[in-house]
Amino acid sequence: MKWGILATGTIAEKFADTVNHMEQEDETLIACASRNLEHGKAFASKYGIPKVYGSYAQMMTDSEVDAVYIATPNSLHYENCRMCLEAGKHVLCEKPFTLSTEQAQELFDLAEELYELAEEKGLFIMEAFWIRFLPAYDKLRAMLRDGVIGEVKRITSQFGFTVEGDRRERKFKSELGGGALLDIGIYNLGFFHMITEAAPEGFQSEVHMTEYGTDDYSEVELEYPGGCSAHCIQAIGKKLERHAKIEGTKGDILMDDFQHLQEFTVQLKDGSSYLVKEPFKVNGFEYEIVETSRCVSCGLNTSDRYTKEDCLTILRLMDDIRESWDMTFEGEEK
Repeated sequence: MKWGILATGTIAEKFADTVNHMEQEDETLIACASRNLEHGKAFASKYGIPKVYGSYAQMMTDSEVDAVYIATPNSLHYENCRMCLEAGKHVLCEKPFTLSTEQAQELFDLAEELYELAEEKGLFIMEAFWIRFLPAYDKLRAMLRDGVIGEVKRITSQFGFTVEGDRRERKFKSELGGGALLDIGIYNLGFFHMITEAAPEGFQSEVHMTEYGTDDYSEVELEYPGGCSAHCIQAIGKKLERHAKIEGTKGDILMDDFQHLQEFTVQLKDGSSYLVKEPFKVNGFEYEIVETSRCVSCGLNTSDRYTKEDCLTILRLMDDIRESWDMTFEGEEK
């Protein structure tokens, strides 16, 4: 499939590098668009992209672009997704899928509207929750279904990094939908959803807010159906190794890096343990790209592996957590 990229920041660089390693899968990067044309030209030169556009709307007129990867700030996702769908482009949109701009309920209305628009136009759209498609998670979830560690009773994970200068400001700006919860907390909460396949029945949390009115550190304790509990930490400004643990009645699964999962350790209560390895072919992004192409070729409007309901469940949870903190973004009504 022929791809275009909207925006040329750090996450777009990883996506471009991935596509450039997927020629055998018939994936090609043919265009990029940046609001700063010089930045766009430099990006195109670095990744061998033949076409550069100085506005997002210009790229929409390129009939050769089959699908668009949206790597713009959170606050632009809805309008960018809609623009691409209306132009007849398939869409893979970075997390979070949409952002509340007025009342909290509008977030879900906007997301639903995008799915309905894709169906109406015979197009595909999906949030780029890339870890969902990693082979190691396919293996892990199969082992959980087979009861290898028994009934899952407790899940824990953490994710944190440091940031400075202009990038710090971008990460926290309220008008851009900033904060640690939407930036990296979505990995923790999405991971829990992958394991439990359910929405939590309740949660409690603690949060620290920045001078921008957005969160830089939080801990969330959640209760899931069937007696499973979970706890996560998300932080921007503090380095936390991406460790995770799944505790079961027969044993545990330990992950040194649950985001870039390529191996995990199974420790059983009989004293035995073993390592399971499922390495990437490129860097992990390749699997969501393959999934997008598979779904397009099958005529699907969204993935049957990461469904609309999966996406909306995580969005609702993040919105509920923000509401409990009384945290609203600029332009959003309380």
